[in-house]
Amino acid sequence: MSHFTTIKTQIKDVEALRSAVNELGLQLIPNSTARGFYQQTLKGDFVIRLKGPYDVAVNQQPDGTFGLTTDWWDGHVAKEVGSNFGRLLQLYGVHKATVEAKKKGYSVLRNHQPNGSIKLILATL
Repeated sequence: MSHFTTIKTQIKDVEALRSAVNELGLQLIPNSTARGFYQQTLKGDFVIRLKGPYDVAVNQQPDGTFGLTTDWWDGHVAKEVGSNFGRLLQLYGVHKATVEAKKKGYSVLRNHQPNGSIKLILATL
């Protein structure tokens, strides 16, 4: 019985994902295998190598976006990337928005909020 679950996301920029993964102190490894419950594995176009016993497989979907697949058992993954990938997806959004804003000539300031959210402040150069 497989424990792996895929969550459809709007990840389109692998470099922004790599920046988010690096900020979490993790690695994004191309063409690798993700670890799951009881030595189950899943091939990934990319794999986010976690510190715990499981990993996250990142595979391109038919629509060109990337899906995240992992084994959520016992909370190992949630501890590192957030429930339903919340922290990872938040940082991905921050890095993607920052890249796009800088392309348009804005400087970007990141402001961490007490509730855990991140506010981006854009200013013209």
